[in-house]
Order: sequence, then structure tokens, then C-alpha cells
Amino acid sequence: MTAKQLEVQIMGQSYLLGCPEGGEQQLLDAVERVDSAMCRIRDAGRIKARDRIAVLAALNIAADAGDRPAAPAVTIPARPHAEGEEADDPRLAALLARLDSTLQDDGQLL
Repeated sequence: MTAKQLEVQIMGQSYLLGCPEGGEQQLLDAVERVDSAMCRIRDAGRIKARDRIAVLAALNIAADAGDRPAAPAVTIPARPHAEGEEADDPRLAALLARLDSTLQDDGQLL
């Protein structure tokens, strides 16, 4: 099967992605879901780092897809929090703490 390349935009950044012939719409739909999820998180104003936004978006998409039916989607609080202030959702606070711990060495997941 022949691979086709598509240039797409996710959160304003261009990516050249390969997909099998005939899989263009499926890839474009996936890109739209990822871009939409990442932009919602970014626009909530709580998180600025692209790698953290990507991780939270991936978790939300996986939860929505039913990969972990018992796990609710991670949400971003409606209002930004001051430095050191607790997040309203303890799951979010725990997730952010885990991300901080993981990222402290190199600052990048992707």
C-alpha cells in the first residue's frame, strides 16, 4: 500500500504526516481532535508548555475513546491559579505534580 504525506497544523505548528492511501480523512479527523483538545487546554490559560498540553490532550482523547472507561477525562479549571495555589480538582493537581516530576530532568516528553 502506498503512503501519502499530508501537511497539517496542530496548535499553529506544521507537521508533515504520512498515512496510507485512502486514510487521509481518518488522519485529518484525528488531527482535528488533537488540535481542538490542545487548543482548549491552551486557551484555558492554566498550562503554557506545549508538551504538558499534549499529554493532557492525549489523556482526554484516550478517556473519551473509552480506552480507560473507569477514568474520567482530565479537565482544566475554569480560572487560572496563582503560583503555589491548589487546583480545584485534586486529580489535576496530582497529574500536574507527576508531570513536573517527570519533566524536571529534561523538560520534554516529545
